[in-house]
Amino acid sequence: MSNLYRAISADGSAFAAVLDAKDIVSQIEQIHKSSAVVTAGLGRLTIAASLMGYMLKGEENSITLRIDADGPTGQLVAVADCYGNVKSCVSNPVVEIPLNSVGKLDVSAAIGKNGTLSVVKDLGLREPYVGVIPLVSGEVAEDIANYYATSEQIPTVCALGVLVDTDLTVKAAGGYLIQLLPFASEECICAIEKNIAEIPPVSKLLDEGKTPAEIADMLLAGLEPNELDTASPEYKCDCSRRRTEEILISIGKSELEKIAAEGIDTEVSCHFCGKNYVFTPDEIAALANGASEE
Repeated sequence: MSNLYRAISADGSAFAAVLDAKDIVSQIEQIHKSSAVVTAGLGRLTIAASLMGYMLKGEENSITLRIDADGPTGQLVAVADCYGNVKSCVSNPVVEIPLNSVGKLDVSAAIGKNGTLSVVKDLGLREPYVGVIPLVSGEVAEDIANYYATSEQIPTVCALGVLVDTDLTVKAAGGYLIQLLPFASEECICAIEKNIAEIPPVSKLLDEGKTPAEIADMLLAGLEPNELDTASPEYKCDCSRRRTEEILISIGKSELEKIAAEGIDTEVSCHFCGKNYVFTPDEIAALANGASEE
């Protein structure tokens, strides 16, 4: 089970959210049958979405992170609710490229450095909030931090990591966000900078058995951190046959009639969980009767 832990400094000027997401990223690999570098890249984006989603206020709120870049993975998408539950998908789940110059999975080359990160927040308003920024590196964590600095003017440190074993299973996965409030003192800022400079990579800490609470204490060392809350987010797809019917209806009456006239079953597969929904020609015809003309 994944474990999300949040702590805040004694003066309330800085908080840290840390997520152990091994179970979530393991499901990504199992569902999408992804290669190691794609598991790492999509895993990072999914961890970020879970952390950011948990920061939303309303029960019906959600956040979507989308990367469109020039790398061979194609588009990456992660969607999270206010409980940190998350789902994700990728255009090309199998990408094989050389390791980078330090012998690690080259996530940046797989995703691409030229492109955009889109952040869509559905807050229950008439229109969702949409923020789009150019990618900084394609490593994901730097791009998330840049989004906060550019679009929300919130000083943020983000670290995301996925360790993939030789058999493509996930050894460790997780990440953290640290954010400062406007009244954070110079002492607070210096303490966090010192802590960040000294702390090992988050995936290494998790692989060594450190808990999110222990990592949060390391991040906020010297600031008398207190627990805010904890959660157990999951990889959770909310697709259903009814939602699939609504999608089919949206393509219009005439198109559905053409599909029904072909006389063969129609199979629709969910991009996020791989579940298949099969509709007979009669069922497609019935949907056509309830659809409008395009």
